[in-house]
Amino acid sequence: MNSYGNIDSVVPVDPLAEVWDYLEPAKSPALSAPRGPQAAAVPALTSIGAPPLPDGNMWRTEELLSQGLSKRRMNEHLRYGSLVRVRTGVMVRGTFWRGLSDDDRERARLAAYCHRTLRVTADGLTFSHTSAARLHRLYLWRADQLIHVIIPYHAASGSHAADVRAHSGVLLPGQRIEIDGLPVTALDRTVLDCAQILNYRQGLILLDHGLRLGCNREWLESACAGLVGARGVTAFRKALAFANPLSESPGETLTRDAIAKLGFPDPVLQLRVQTPRGAYRFDFAWPHLRAALEFDGKAKYFDYKPTAEVIFEERQREKLLAEQGWRILRIDWKGLFDEHGLKVRLLRLLRG
Repeated sequence: MNSYGNIDSVVPVDPLAEVWDYLEPAKSPALSAPRGPQAAAVPALTSIGAPPLPDGNMWRTEELLSQGLSKRRMNEHLRYGSLVRVRTGVMVRGTFWRGLSDDDRERARLAAYCHRTLRVTADGLTFSHTSAARLHRLYLWRADQLIHVIIPYHAASGSHAADVRAHSGVLLPGQRIEIDGLPVTALDRTVLDCAQILNYRQGLILLDHGLRLGCNREWLESACAGLVGARGVTAFRKALAFANPLSESPGETLTRDAIAKLGFPDPVLQLRVQTPRGAYRFDFAWPHLRAALEFDGKAKYFDYKPTAEVIFEERQREKLLAEQGWRILRIDWKGLFDEHGLKVRLLRLLRG
């Protein structure tokens, strides 16, 4: 195994190769057990005599060995679920792992890779592209699961794990920062790099969110102008021209794009309308027609309040809006990708 954590081969001279070969994959409920508070329901392995895990949530194999945890005990923790291997040579506490969201698990995998390659980060390894986007909490839609890094030298063939893409390049001053203690490209550079490897719709979602988080549009336009003939620049240029920071979710971005592709008039985004029960904000509105379109994503109903309460409050507001003459069309992910059905429904809405 090389210093980058290559999972496809084992380098015979690696002093820990026998340890990693010995440790078996965890055959436990660790990956399928409930997350959040229920994770604490898993009893401590120390109750059956195994030594406790050291402080922290993530360790390299040699760190656990140095803390007195034998190979056999590591296997017991892995089987029981109190340890979970997230990368060859790196394990995390089971309760910690089960408490993470899907997005947080992706970031934990990046942290595990960095933890395994601490000696390399000193040489300038920096998370980039979609990996940097995940650390910046940027919206990604159907993006790859690869680990992307920028290094200031040419990477030899086979020097990285199969799931790692090393991009040779030099970062300018200010283009390398830290997030959660991990080296990562700054927001502007991250958006620029991603936009060149994503397709149009993926790039549009990322650009909308990047601009909303403060990405410098003029800098992106200047950088795009300098990429004439480069791979991915056509989709990048098209997405940047249409990008709008007022779209607040991937669903809203794709809905806005669909409205434009179907040839309908541009709607007003995030229009605030006053009602006796307070202000209401439409995702898309045509005020002169008293028509509005709302995209219903799952997060809208599950993130903050009990679902029944959210739906009740929404219906109450809609009754007041209807009394003011507003007609509201709601679509979800399924309706968004039914192009013919969406066109028919929008025609009915806008023709009254």
